[in-house]
Amino acid sequence: MLAQVERLERRVSELEAENSQLKRRVAELETENERLRENLGATSHNSSKPPSSDPASMPRHERKSSGRTHGAQKGHEGHHRALVPPECVDEVKTVVADRCKHCESTRLEHTGTVAWRQQVAEVPEVRPHVTEYQGQTCRCRDCGRLTESLVPRHVAESAFGPRAHAVVSFLTGACHLSRRTAQDAIRVLFGLEMSLGSVSACEQTVSQALSEPVAHAELVAQEQPVGHADETGWRQTADESGTRRKSPKAWLWVFATALVTVFKVREGRGHAAATALMGRFRGILVSDRWVVYERWSVWMRQLCWAHLKRAFVKFSERKGNSKGIGEALIEQTDLMFHWWHKVRDGTLKRQTFQRYMRGLRPRVEELLRQGRDLCTHSQTRGSCGEILRLAPALWTFVRELGVEPTNNAGERPMRKGVMWRRTSHGSFSDSGSRFVERMLTVTETLRQQGRDTLSYLTRALTAHQQRQPIPALVHYAIPIGRLAA
Repeated sequence: MLAQVERLERRVSELEAENSQLKRRVAELETENERLRENLGATSHNSSKPPSSDPASMPRHERKSSGRTHGAQKGHEGHHRALVPPECVDEVKTVVADRCKHCESTRLEHTGTVAWRQQVAEVPEVRPHVTEYQGQTCRCRDCGRLTESLVPRHVAESAFGPRAHAVVSFLTGACHLSRRTAQDAIRVLFGLEMSLGSVSACEQTVSQALSEPVAHAELVAQEQPVGHADETGWRQTADESGTRRKSPKAWLWVFATALVTVFKVREGRGHAAATALMGRFRGILVSDRWVVYERWSVWMRQLCWAHLKRAFVKFSERKGNSKGIGEALIEQTDLMFHWWHKVRDGTLKRQTFQRYMRGLRPRVEELLRQGRDLCTHSQTRGSCGEILRLAPALWTFVRELGVEPTNNAGERPMRKGVMWRRTSHGSFSDSGSRFVERMLTVTETLRQQGRDTLSYLTRALTAHQQRQPIPALVHYAIPIGRLAA
């Protein structure tokens, strides 16, 4: 009887140990299942994923209907195409009435009054302007021998002129056409036959011409008081020698300021790449929470509230008290944006906004402390603790004029790089990456200044071929010490 009792006790102990092990395993599987479900439900609204990755079945946040019909409303003043000035009109055709609209009489006389003007613009047929250089042979009057003239340097370097180079680079670098499509466009629009190799050669010539003004633009960006930084994935399949890299993974970085926007393609996403992009920048940096930006003091940073709101949406989708904390943070974020948009539109004074924010800030930070200390979800606790660690960087835009609460100024130009990546799948070599970053820098900087990209590229290529100084992207005086560095 005693042996049977001991056997049963041992069996109970074994079952209890097995039960504890199974409980731990169930808890691990539940945690893993929750994590996988969270990753599966990640969208552009609750994570850093781009909107293009959202499933087509995902409902979009639509505005409430105003009850009005689409298009212009009654009483709306119409917008019409502005007429070009008379000096820009190439041909004038006069339209004369053949009979009176009142009595049908055909006896009409001209009064010289213009009743209406309608302009029709047409694109002329374009033919390439071909210049043939002919080298002459001369006979020396002293020795009687023949001498052939030398080919001018700019003629020997390329069979295409500066504007042809500029058009090719504009199509591939600004319009993001593939080289083959750009080749077809050059042939159809301008009647110019060009091989794919010539398209690539034109790109590299333009890249060399833009090297100096882009380097100057980088120094200008580092002198600005506020900058926006962002990065996205890129591909570079080979190095300059054509050898395939072990990993094609690279990163496209952007640094946007009020005057210039600079792009860089780098192999990594770490401190070295950030330093290559921003150099000695000492202004206020607007960015997300990526760790490489922590080299800046929290008092000289502004975290993007659009990224924070997506994190708060993620909190609200989790179980337990994380949901309530996330919803409360979203409510405070929406209230902040409501006030900020009024400040931006001029309907709310900045001093009033700052007074409102003195009440909102402690509420937000208290919710983050609750999430860090009391939340039952480990990831929410970790995220709240990380945000609290960077808390001063949440409110820089409140005290500093010219600082935005979002990183939209950096993300908007980055879309150009994303579209380029989608059509070209990245770049092949280091020289290809340099062309990408320089063309993106030039096109975006000129767009900020309201200047024409094609005209600038043409002037830059002309100066490059004539061995003259390249026109600057932006007229900004750099301290002599910075230029020497």
